[in-house]
Amino acid sequence: MVHAANFRADLPADLASTVRRALSEDVGTRDLSADLLPADQASTAEVLCREEAVLCGTAWFDEVFRQIDASVRVAWRRRDGMDVSGGETVCALSGATRALLTGERTALNFLQLLSGTATATRQCVRIISGTGAVLLDTRKTVPGLRTAQKYAVLCGGGANHRMGLYDAILLKENHIRAAGGVAGAVQRARALHRQVEVEVETLEQLEEAIGAGAHRVLLDNFGLQRLAQAVQHAAGRVKLEASGGIGPENLRAIADTGVDFISMGALTKHVRAVDFSMRFVSG
Repeated sequence: MVHAANFRADLPADLASTVRRALSEDVGTRDLSADLLPADQASTAEVLCREEAVLCGTAWFDEVFRQIDASVRVAWRRRDGMDVSGGETVCALSGATRALLTGERTALNFLQLLSGTATATRQCVRIISGTGAVLLDTRKTVPGLRTAQKYAVLCGGGANHRMGLYDAILLKENHIRAAGGVAGAVQRARALHRQVEVEVETLEQLEEAIGAGAHRVLLDNFGLQRLAQAVQHAAGRVKLEASGGIGPENLRAIADTGVDFISMGALTKHVRAVDFSMRFVSG
């Protein structure tokens, strides 16, 4: 079944440059295989999804062909955020045969990777539905594709953690060690007048972080019992985020402890690409 999603998110500002880099590494100076065909030959093609998935990456797909040949036309039958079924045709293309062949692999690479991220996210969001916990991504993304993958997480119904080191403060183990302890690290960070999150490994560190004025505390690799204890100990004084060793098999149990956020690096680093293929219909 296909479900219309109410997904809305701004496209990343670096979308065009991301596509440009991808085409550069694949096409280089020319497509030797496609250039064997007549320059005036035209074709039509369709893209088929071979498994159930959440569609994501249509703008990247479109941009590939826009940069190769702006006269190529792509007509989408589904949009980002929609569930698609196995065997479903998601779009039709028409244009110069050379352009369709040259852009095929790069366009599909974006579509399969971003749909894979969105699909994994949607599956996990459904697991924790009704608990009140918010699913977050991390910085564990494919190099050069962070903004694209974080868009895909939103497409799947998750939420974004910080984009990078520049837009939010997260004090991890080595920051704390270098600063001489949790309290010292938090106090220095609060002087910047930004939201401060600190990673802790014990309930004692949790209390220290709360006392120092942290806005959010990341509970690193806490077991279920310790997560429940941390929630009870914090008693709403600070937002709590569970992270580390989290997968679909324990996700619901972690959400049921009462934590506010759950961050999963697996959403973007353990991506299984969705199976899409392009097939020529004519030409």
